[in-house]
Amino acid sequence: MSMRDRVDPATLEKRLQVLESQAKEAQRTIDELKARDSLKTQFLSNISHDLRTPLAAIITHAEILREGMLGELTTKQRDSVSGIVSGGQQLLDMIDEILTYVRSASDQVNLVRSEFNITEVVDQVRMLNQALAAKKHLTIERLNGDDLPLVSADRDKIKHVLANLIGNAIKFTNNGGRVWISFSRRGRDEEELLVEIGDTGRGIAREHYDLVFREFAQVDASPSRPHHL
Repeated sequence: MSMRDRVDPATLEKRLQVLESQAKEAQRTIDELKARDSLKTQFLSNISHDLRTPLAAIITHAEILREGMLGELTTKQRDSVSGIVSGGQQLLDMIDEILTYVRSASDQVNLVRSEFNITEVVDQVRMLNQALAAKKHLTIERLNGDDLPLVSADRDKIKHVLANLIGNAIKFTNNGGRVWISFSRRGRDEEELLVEIGDTGRGIAREHYDLVFREFAQVDASPSRPHHL
């Protein structure tokens, strides 16, 4: 090593001190971000639980009215109250999704596997969305699936995913359009089930496909974006 390549000990000490200081600052930043994320997670969890109680009460009282326990309703009144029940149930499902997100962020999500009829789940989601579809004069069809075997999965998680997809299909489809759900079996022994949800909406441009699985990402996040509601 030449004299020019040698590092002065004092200079080396200063460099080490700078690196140590930067490492400590980086660790402080990481700890602060973790603390903020923990507060955000706790806030979402608390607000979700707080929203469930009054919303469940609204749904319960609406169901009492719908069942005629406080007096008979006209057909139009019953349909209107049924819309309240369906809308309230959708909000409950959305709150459950927030709780699921909170748990996944804190690695607390547990999958509960069971065997169930997937077409029954799809039909339940369809019924919950009928009021919104009718408002836009849309049809929601299940094209097939009457002869499917039971599937083994987490029923509630599957229902949440289907509700999101069908809800988005309705939201971004023009009045008078169509939404459909179809099933097909795949794999060597047809042990896999593919569930497809389609609509006559404008869809997502190919260049934006990479946004589909990004958290909270939207192709157009502006307040003026069209929803066709």
